[in-house]
Amino acid sequence: MRFADFYPRLKNRMSNILAAAGGPPDLEELWRDFNRRLSSMFGGKRAPGSGGGLPEPSMKQFGGGVILILVVVVLLWGASGFFIVPEGQTAAILRFGKFTELTDRAGFKWRFPYPIESHELVDRQTLRQVEVGYRGNVKTKVLKESLMLTDDANIIDIQFAVQYRLKAESSAASDFLFNNRATNETVLQAAETAMREIVGKSKMDFVLYEGKEQVAKGAEKLIQQIADRYKTGITIVNVTLQNVQPPEAVQAAFDDAVKAGQDRERQKNEGQSYANDVIPKARGAAARLQQEAEGYRQRMIASADGDANRFRQVLAEYSKAPQVTRDRMYLETMQQVYSNTSKVMVDVRSSSPLLYLPLDKLIQQVSETASTPASEAASAAPRSTTVEPAPSGMDARSRDSARGRERETR
Repeated sequence: MRFADFYPRLKNRMSNILAAAGGPPDLEELWRDFNRRLSSMFGGKRAPGSGGGLPEPSMKQFGGGVILILVVVVLLWGASGFFIVPEGQTAAILRFGKFTELTDRAGFKWRFPYPIESHELVDRQTLRQVEVGYRGNVKTKVLKESLMLTDDANIIDIQFAVQYRLKAESSAASDFLFNNRATNETVLQAAETAMREIVGKSKMDFVLYEGKEQVAKGAEKLIQQIADRYKTGITIVNVTLQNVQPPEAVQAAFDDAVKAGQDRERQKNEGQSYANDVIPKARGAAARLQQEAEGYRQRMIASADGDANRFRQVLAEYSKAPQVTRDRMYLETMQQVYSNTSKVMVDVRSSSPLLYLPLDKLIQQVSETASTPASEAASAAPRSTTVEPAPSGMDARSRDSARGRERETR
């Protein structure tokens, strides 16, 4: 069917529709203006005898317009293949949905237009974060993720954040895009799994107090192993523990238990300090007593050995001259006895009044004289030589008793 035959039928049908609907009568004027513009664009002439009526376009003019429109559409379609790769990002080119190549260089790029090829941009420098146990704020808890069981059968409430970015390898972008459907969800599940494993092997006090840093480091290492196993193309930068505490329902009881534990540790420390003060002193006293006893034992042994040796020597001399040895032993014994007693010399043979000499005082005065200067010794000499006279009333009975004592002594 030619356009000239189709146009009147279309015109009549549209007029009937507009007349039935009560539409505006300007539609014909609009159609006339459109034909006029189209004719002038393709260089068409007015039909003879038509006067000011609509032109009748030919098939040649219609075909040329279609070709021009197709050319414009093809140009626009080809221009849609241009895209920009920003700095720090990587473009993955897909051909019919299949990955073909990566473009790391930033700038203006071109690919085959859709649906032949498409591209996906991946930011390699952005630091991404996944929150586990909370969302946005630690007060907005997700108990399903945060409640974990420790090795000593206690429950703790832990919230932490995992920060990650793409690896520096060229294949990291394709792994990030195509190996996992939702990377954030994968990291979230891997982080929760790793933290539950670390906490499940640790004591509650270790996780709450002194072991926070070790728990974070262990979780970071384990999350990285899981991410590498899934080939996500990411590297874990940091694991930060935001809040670690017992569940709110048992917080008061836990505080009481903590205070009791602190009191126990304080008393243990006090007892240990007292023991550290007393035990060394007791050990020192015991060591001193042991050394004194050992010294006494050695002294007694040495003294006994000396006495035995001296006795052997005396026995040998005694066997040679018994009488001389007895006299010498007697003199030594008397010297030892009289050295610790007061000594008085009494003359019992003469008939004159008895005089006695205090030998111990004379010896003491002589020693004092030797230790004092010469002038003091000269002044003290007449006093030291004074002899006290014996009482004149001493009778013969006392002289006889004195002679008897002398005989006994001999």
